[in-house]
Amino acid sequence: MTKYIFITGGVVSSLGKGIIAASLGRLLRARGFSVINQKFDPYINVDPGTMSPFQHGEVFVTDDGAETDLDLGHYERFTDTSLGKLNNVTSGSVYSHVIRKERRGDYLGGTVQVIPHITNEIKSRINGASKQFQPDFQLIEIGGTVGDIESLPFVEAIRQFKAEAGIGNAISIHCTLLPYLPTSGELKTKPSQHSVNVLRSYGIQPEVLVCRTTKPIPKTEKEKLALFCSVPKEAVIECRDMKSIYEVPLALEAQNMAKVVLEMLRVPDKKADLKDWEKLVDRIKNPKKTVKVAIAGKYTKLSDAYISVVESLKHAGYANDAAVDIKWINSEECVDEAKCKELMQDVKAVVVPGGFGIRGIEGKLNVIKYARENNVPFLGLCLGMQCAVIEYARNVAGLKGANSAEFDENAPYPVIDLMLEQKNVHAYGGTMRLGAYDCILKKGSKAAKAYGKEKISERHRHRYEVNNEYIKQISDAGLVFSGMSPDGMLAEVVELPKLDWFVASQFHPEFKSRPEKPHPLFKGLIDAAMKK
Repeated sequence: MTKYIFITGGVVSSLGKGIIAASLGRLLRARGFSVINQKFDPYINVDPGTMSPFQHGEVFVTDDGAETDLDLGHYERFTDTSLGKLNNVTSGSVYSHVIRKERRGDYLGGTVQVIPHITNEIKSRINGASKQFQPDFQLIEIGGTVGDIESLPFVEAIRQFKAEAGIGNAISIHCTLLPYLPTSGELKTKPSQHSVNVLRSYGIQPEVLVCRTTKPIPKTEKEKLALFCSVPKEAVIECRDMKSIYEVPLALEAQNMAKVVLEMLRVPDKKADLKDWEKLVDRIKNPKKTVKVAIAGKYTKLSDAYISVVESLKHAGYANDAAVDIKWINSEECVDEAKCKELMQDVKAVVVPGGFGIRGIEGKLNVIKYARENNVPFLGLCLGMQCAVIEYARNVAGLKGANSAEFDENAPYPVIDLMLEQKNVHAYGGTMRLGAYDCILKKGSKAAKAYGKEKISERHRHRYEVNNEYIKQISDAGLVFSGMSPDGMLAEVVELPKLDWFVASQFHPEFKSRPEKPHPLFKGLIDAAMKK
């Protein structure tokens, strides 16, 4: 029988509930249990696919084509589990489903209300994931902060769910902040006490309290939190700020968090096998070298917009006993070639990630041109690959004015064009080529050598593709199309074999990288950079 762990947050947003949920999942996996995570987000958008990365951060894509919250990336990386559509639930998806049922007459003329109809739909999403994955433990994170109006239906649903599951089958973990006042030299517990009181007013008594803090929590303050929040002393868990998110599972394990949770859920504890994770953290904390890598994009003011790219670079660095020093380059600044050259002078490798829209494109083309002409290891992702094709077509293949139909409908050489199945699509949400698709790599290519095989599966999120009418002319000029879809209709990977590492993919390899298993394309990039 699946045991349920609900994770809420209080005092402030952005507490790192996702990292705590992912870390606890890792500790349970290390004990041999099967685990899945779910994220419940209170916003009305059906999914994050139409939201600006400046507002929401990265859109993470799953194998089954769901556009999800970036926390699913943390869940997958920490627990090494592939998640899907059932693992990300928004208010928008819940309400739209209930409204569709009402329009069909499924409620037989009854009044449709938040309770029981919306809360029942939320509970059905929990049960649906349990039924599909049949895990030992299901960790459900509620987005936002307790007290927010929009999260109330989710809080009410988990109150009902806990009561229905019965004692010992579901617990609640509440994450709060302990602010430090430098003037008095004190950590203050009152905001956490108030947050727990708000949660109690909704009918939920948390069993475990995880306290984010910049300072160690004195024993007296832990006792005070336990007393006023009605949790056992051993269930007040300190979560201090750390240099790397990958240190969090070990910090929680040192405080017996998983043991406490298992005891509350009436499951016998097992010995955790964290040797490989400990070795990983040791490499992270004690790098032997440093390598500077540029990420040239247009969302550089918010690093969360490229969080999977950042983590994938770090994973490849760990495999080389190296720390990756990321230099953020705003592609709009690189429209000036002289400025581009100045910004690229001190980097050993560059990534041009995905994105949408024309802003900053000419700057990305200049970055790619610089990398190609100066043999700077380069990795292009999705739009980054399309830009690599445009740059090569313009500057090497003799197709002056080559462009993407996305940016110029009247381009003389539309080397990137709208996919055939996208021609009659007018809606934006959930209509792209999404999810995992197979790709066949050319024997002997850099990509095939990096993967160690010729058939791969990777995740996509795009509307435009390389225009097949120009593939021969561009490949005759030297750009190798080293990865194609099984039917040969979609260009998936391009590369320049004579350079140390010039590889670009139409898919998003960053979604499948793991801290202990770096993605082959990112490892190839960092390996090449380390040789410089």
